[in-house]
Amino acid sequence: MLVIVRLAGEPSRLRVGVWRELRRVGAVPLVQGVWAMPATPVFTAAVETAREVARRGNGELVCVEVIARDDDSTNALRAAFTAARAEEWIEFDADCDKFDAEIAKEIGKQKFTLAELEEEEQSLERLRRWYRDLKLRDVLELPQARDAEQRLKHCAEILEDYADQVYRVMHETAEPGPGGRRSD
Repeated sequence: MLVIVRLAGEPSRLRVGVWRELRRVGAVPLVQGVWAMPATPVFTAAVETAREVARRGNGELVCVEVIARDDDSTNALRAAFTAARAEEWIEFDADCDKFDAEIAKEIGKQKFTLAELEEEEQSLERLRRWYRDLKLRDVLELPQARDAEQRLKHCAEILEDYADQVYRVMHETAEPGPGGRRSD
């Protein structure tokens, strides 16, 4: 699909709102005001949301399904879409690296608290949501997606290991010490 967006320059928040919605779903900008995306339900639903934002700004959004007329055009669109998805997978991988480093830092500091564990669980859940979103728009099923799936599994494993350490420390401090007292 091609999406052509026409909006007044002001207020810019509406133009940015349309841009964000199209970016969020994974559309690829071709030239100013023209976006490309696969004609799948995930993408078409976002077009309707972007259309509503454009209407609020007295603008319009024209969406047309297109067929590339030659291999060069097909390849150019595929390359643009592949580059956008690959960039997202690289960013996801970098966030997995940050997650790994954060867990290693907490283990190094021996910060085995339930509050920290909860924070890291929320970070992992954010990575899981992001992965699901990326998978939905990666209609070309790039190899980076398989790598990202393995990275996410690794993140879950290191969090599980960290959780075991937190619970072990919590259990040790809750056990009665000499004379029947707790060692809080």
